[in-house]
Amino acid sequence: MSRNENVVVGFFGVYLLYCTNPKYKGRTYIGYTVDPNRRIKQHNKGKHAGGAWRTSNRGPWEMVLIIHGFPNDISALRFEWAWQHPQRSRRLRHVMQKKPREKPYDFCLRVLSEMLQVGPWNRLALTIRWLKQEFVREFPVDSCPPLHMPIAYGPVVSKRIVESQETTSQSSPSTTFKDDDVICLCSLCDEVISPHEKMTCISPSCLLVVHVICLARRFQKGDIIIPVEGDCPACNTHVLWGDLVRKKKGCYNNLISGAADSCEESD
Repeated sequence: MSRNENVVVGFFGVYLLYCTNPKYKGRTYIGYTVDPNRRIKQHNKGKHAGGAWRTSNRGPWEMVLIIHGFPNDISALRFEWAWQHPQRSRRLRHVMQKKPREKPYDFCLRVLSEMLQVGPWNRLALTIRWLKQEFVREFPVDSCPPLHMPIAYGPVVSKRIVESQETTSQSSPSTTFKDDDVICLCSLCDEVISPHEKMTCISPSCLLVVHVICLARRFQKGDIIIPVEGDCPACNTHVLWGDLVRKKKGCYNNLISGAADSCEESD
């Protein structure tokens, strides 16, 4: 594995393909995958190898952009469907239809920028990842992704969550601790925290240890179910909920994030 590749555990992504075949150049395809590297190979090998019929015999295709960080496959599949059918999605009725001279690629990016602004997607801890540098486009100043969604660059490797004995025991209602385990108490409710319930601050020097649900309630504002951001109860560092989740999942490594200067200025 290359040092520049990012490893993401529990990967659910929705990707955008771009056709480089001179005969079909400029065509696009939107799909869902749990393994982007395997999926692009399937598309380029054809339908007989597991690729979609719409991409079969029309390659080569480039996977240029992928949105990942969905909590499960259902959430990702709903995002995929809406991106494919913006005119049929009730959340995207405000998006203008494709203009006569607008390129399919530009239209896909325009729809995506609108999708990231509306619920429920604007509250998810998503990552916008450009896989091919030559296809990178800046988001419009008035529709930049929310600040809690990092824009990353470079390849990504998905890693499946392996079901272990420890994981199995965590799913049991009565979680037990080994004798050599350190018993932690939640900083907010003073109750014992089992390993799968524990969340810590992203600051290396912070000693915060809390239940996920306790911190979620602390960060919750108004009618929003999924937290977006808040101040750490221990060190007062302003943190994004998405970053806390990434650290908990073990996929908070080598994240190259950066928003365009114009996006930051507009906020």
